[in-house]
Amino acid sequence: MFLIVVFQILYFVVKSYPTVETANPFTLDGEYQAEIDALISRNQQKDSIAVYPFNPNFISDYKGYVLGMSPTEIDRLHLFRTGNQFVNSAEEFQKVTLVSDSLLKRLKPYFKFPEWTKSATKGSTVGVGSRSLKPLASESLPDTYNSGKVKDLNRATAEELRAVKGIGDILSQRIIKFRDLLGGFLVEEQLGHVYGLEPEVVERVLQDFRILESPSIAKININQASPRDISKLVYINYGLAARIVAYREANGGIASFDELKEIEDFPSERLDIIKLYLQL
Repeated sequence: MFLIVVFQILYFVVKSYPTVETANPFTLDGEYQAEIDALISRNQQKDSIAVYPFNPNFISDYKGYVLGMSPTEIDRLHLFRTGNQFVNSAEEFQKVTLVSDSLLKRLKPYFKFPEWTKSATKGSTVGVGSRSLKPLASESLPDTYNSGKVKDLNRATAEELRAVKGIGDILSQRIIKFRDLLGGFLVEEQLGHVYGLEPEVVERVLQDFRILESPSIAKININQASPRDISKLVYINYGLAARIVAYREANGGIASFDELKEIEDFPSERLDIIKLYLQL
């Protein structure tokens, strides 16, 4: 009975004691909130497309759309390229595609042409008609092309390559090996990717050798291939191939080649060439 009385007294005492409202422990940290807002803003800009230097000869339908070209302008370029012809300047690009001056002005700073085109005749013109969009070979290729002395780069032997000043046994074999790993050069710019081959030597090679016949290659489906299959492309090692597959699985697939630029250590500067060996 004593204990019951004591507990009853304590209950009423505690109940009658005035409660003190405690301050809300959750306060807004202005600096931390600002950092969160910055991360949200950066994530919202993640999908914005940045333009990197590129060779306009290899503009795909998607890239042309991103750059602001109309379907008709893109089709003109593709029709021109079906004849294995190349534009070698921004002015020739406009004559082939008929893009507006304002669009050309915006794209021109990003155009990246092979080194040998810089020494080509500046007054070259491209014949553009309603049915044919082929330039004159004498105005877009070295003089040796017209005399029939230019050989196919994809058929050149090591012995023929050694005839070029600056190429010995090691470099000639290295060019052949690199070409075989690729399944053949698709664009002449790839010659500059051979390890140890100096730019001036590349220019000398392209005076005697050009891609006269494009090779037939089996493209790798980037959304289905395994890391081992993707790493068969010489520009992608196994570690990068594994990261591509991991990115693909985390995002439910790869919708455009530009997404590859978001993957760690991906050689973005060579995307225009790498995607020639890939398909979505």
